[in-house]
Amino acid sequence: MPTLDSQVHAYERNHPGRPWAGVLHGPAEVTGDQMVAAMDALGVDGAVLVSPFAMYRYDASYALQVYAAHPSRFRLVKPVDSTDPAVADTIADWAAAEDTVGIRIMLRDEVSTDPTDPGLNRVLAAAARHYLPVNLLCWGRLEQAAQLAARNRNARLVIDHLGLQQPFEPPPPPEPFADLPKVLALAAHDNIAIKISGACTLSHEPFPYKDIWDPLGRIFDAFGLDRCMWGTDWTRAVALLTYEQGV
Repeated sequence: MPTLDSQVHAYERNHPGRPWAGVLHGPAEVTGDQMVAAMDALGVDGAVLVSPFAMYRYDASYALQVYAAHPSRFRLVKPVDSTDPAVADTIADWAAAEDTVGIRIMLRDEVSTDPTDPGLNRVLAAAARHYLPVNLLCWGRLEQAAQLAARNRNARLVIDHLGLQQPFEPPPPPEPFADLPKVLALAAHDNIAIKISGACTLSHEPFPYKDIWDPLGRIFDAFGLDRCMWGTDWTRAVALLTYEQGV
């Protein structure tokens, strides 16, 4: 059975040709070539390459470049802007590109908390038309995720990072699974799947992170393994564990 990582981020050093919009915690660069070398060393067959919003916002050109160099190893997800009136066209263009497997919405503070927001629902409707799952970063807004799923039954939502806020550096939150009941409630919506990504960053114990397995088991039971996707969230997690420990 192939080993597939549901979320990794690759990026090049900040330079004038492709300047960063912000900073992601991690090394100065993790190129596609470096990511493939790390995957090869650990027997990871493939990964979903999520264009890093922190650096590139809605520009997925580097992810496309990495895919062109390693088409057998990566599939692609890009963030989209729910406030862009032309977002449906953006999604259509992305769906037409080779080996794109999803889009991503970041429910940041400036994104509407209203489940009836026209922009968010426009994204979900367009994604459904093009059979693209919507990766949803929604910690702190799990009720909104449930409402969006209920309003858009034909859309497939994939909850990022267990639906829980995860740290970029130590220490983990004092009660990292405080919102677990809200996460489990999402399983009632059969158009929601969940990424078990970055889970190790929530542990208060060293590898092999024994304290996370009980809450993870409850997620597995609620969603069923067919709706759970393992992922490392490399390279966001570099300050908390190695890629080998994540795998």
